[in-house]
Amino acid sequence: MSDLKVFRVRGGRATEIPGASVAVERELQSLVEANMEAMLGIRFLATEYPTGQHRGRIDSLGLDENCNPVIVEYKRSRDQNVINQALSYLYWLQGHTHEFENLVKEKLGVEAAAPVDWSNLHLVCIAGAFSPHDKVAV
Repeated sequence: MSDLKVFRVRGGRATEIPGASVAVERELQSLVEANMEAMLGIRFLATEYPTGQHRGRIDSLGLDENCNPVIVEYKRSRDQNVINQALSYLYWLQGHTHEFENLVKEKLGVEAAAPVDWSNLHLVCIAGAFSPHDKVAV
């Protein structure tokens, strides 16, 4: 698949959402974030989370059913940097565990932050396609 297609479903009828990559990527991100628990089993925490001096923004942050932190990155089409970008954010997150736990407390309550399991962080990359090198790296 060379280009990710996104559809709007109304009344049982699907129509493709036209538009530029950025607009469609943003709409896809909003759709996944609004339904993250049902679609991926991840409790949504934050969108476009700033990484400070790291100078990035994590597309979506969440917590899975096993209390593992999850980073979700979206790209509409093939992007050779999606895996590297996600790994870079994973590195940032490992150094900012207290910041993440404070976010969990703020969004889900103190009880949810206590059992955060840092032994198995997850990356979810949603893209139109992945390069052969991405597939080998993963």
